Amino acid sequence: MTLAPQPADASPYQSYVYAYPHKTAYGPLPDRPALTTLWAGEPKDALSLYLHVPFCEVRCGFCNLFTRIGAPDGLTTAYLDALERQATTVRAALGDTGVRFATAAFGGGTPTFLTAAELQRLCDIAEHRMGADLRAVPLSVEASPATATADRLAVLADRGATRLSLGVQSFVDTEARAAVRPQRRADVEAALARIRDAAIPVLNIDLIYGIDGQTDATWLHSLDAALAWHPEELYLYPLYVRPLTGLDRRRPGPDPAWDGQRLRLYRLGRDHLLAHGYVQHSMRMFRRADAPPQGPDDYACQTDGMIGLGCGARSYTARLHYSFDYAVGMHEIRAIVDDYVARPAAGFAHAEYGRRMTPDEARRRHLLQSLLQAEGLAVADYRARFGTDPGEDFGAELSRFADHGWLEPDGTRRLRLTAEGLAHSDAIGPQLFSPAVRAAMAAYESK
Repeated sequence: MTLAPQPADASPYQSYVYAYPHKTAYGPLPDRPALTTLWAGEPKDALSLYLHVPFCEVRCGFCNLFTRIGAPDGLTTAYLDALERQATTVRAALGDTGVRFATAAFGGGTPTFLTAAELQRLCDIAEHRMGADLRAVPLSVEASPATATADRLAVLADRGATRLSLGVQSFVDTEARAAVRPQRRADVEAALARIRDAAIPVLNIDLIYGIDGQTDATWLHSLDAALAWHPEELYLYPLYVRPLTGLDRRRPGPDPAWDGQRLRLYRLGRDHLLAHGYVQHSMRMFRRADAPPQGPDDYACQTDGMIGLGCGARSYTARLHYSFDYAVGMHEIRAIVDDYVARPAAGFAHAEYGRRMTPDEARRRHLLQSLLQAEGLAVADYRARFGTDPGEDFGAELSRFADHGWLEPDGTRRLRLTAEGLAHSDAIGPQLFSPAVRAAMAAYESK
C-alpha cells in the first residue's frame, strides 16, 4: 500500500480514502483517558451510532476489513454479552442528559452473520442500552447474499432498518470466483428478491470493477443486472490488491495496466448510471434521483461525533479519535476479538488506542471529507468553523488539484471537484494527509 501523497500524474488507484485519519495511524494512548472526560464537553445532541459485528462466513480475496471467518460455538453470544457491557459503560460515560442519536448503522464483517434472534438482541442493545430510537432515525445494515435470509430481514425491517447494503461485487460467477467471492448469481438474485419482499426502503448494491478477466461487456452486464432491481443506491468500488489479503498473495505489487483498466471501467460505469437516472454523490456512491431521502438533516460527519461499539469500531470526539487495536491478519484479529469478549464492564471505560486531533488535523479532516463528496466544501462553513479560508491553509494542494483540472474553476463560495477530480478521489485524498499521519501509517505497514 502506498501511503505517501502521490504525484499528480500517479495512478488514481492506491487505496480507499474514507475517514481521516485512518486507523493505521492510531497508536496506544499512554494516559488512557476516561470516556467521561472525553465526552464531558462534547455536543451530544446529534451523534452517530455504529455497532460492529466482526464475523463473516468467508473472507473475500480483496477484503482487508477487521473480521474473522466463522465463530466457534458460543462466540457470537459472548460477543453480544461484551457488546452489552460496553454499551452500558459507554452510555453511562455520556451522561444523563442531552444525548441523542441522529443516525445508526450496523457494519462489519457481516452483521447478518448473526441469527435472527441475535439481531433482535443487537437492536435491543442499541435501543435499551444506548437509547437510540431505531425506528425514528436512518438505520443502515450491511449484508451478504448468503446471510440475507427472510427471518433476518424480517427482524431488521421490523426494528426500523431504512437501508440494506448487499455486497454483490459481480453478477458474473467467474468474476466472483476470481475475486475469491464464492457465490452463484442465482443465489444473489434470490437474496435480492427477499430484500425487496422485506420492503426495506433503500436497497444498496455494491459492485466491484477491476476484477481479473473483467471486460467492458461483463462490467456492463453486472451493472444492468443490478439495475434490473431498481436499487435506490449503487456503490461502485475499484478492486485494490492490499496487504494481507487473498489477492495480495496471488499477485502482489502495483500493475499500471491494471490501474488503467480500472479507470476506464470506472468511467464506463459512472456514465452508465448517470444515463439511467442516478445522481453521483461521490466517486463511489450513486443514488437514484427519485430515491427517498436517507441521510439525517442534522448530522454531518465533518463536525458531529460518533459512538462506535464493538472491537472493530471507532469513535470520534472533536479532540480524539479512538478505537481498540487494529489488525488485518487473521491470527491478530482472533486475539483482539478474544480480548474484547473477555473484558469486564470496567475495561470499556477508557480509550486505549487512538489519535489526537490537533487543529491542523481537524482542518485536514474537514476539507478531505467535504471535498471528496460531489457537493464539495462550502467555504463559508469552513471559515465559520476555523476562522480561515481553505486556500490559506491548503493553497499548495488546492493549486495542484486545479492545475490538473480536478477542481471547478470558481472556488470562492464552494470548492468542488470536477468529474475528473472525482475519478481521482483516491489519489487526491492522500495528498491531504499530514506528514505525521503518513509517517504513522507507514510505520504500521512496515511492522
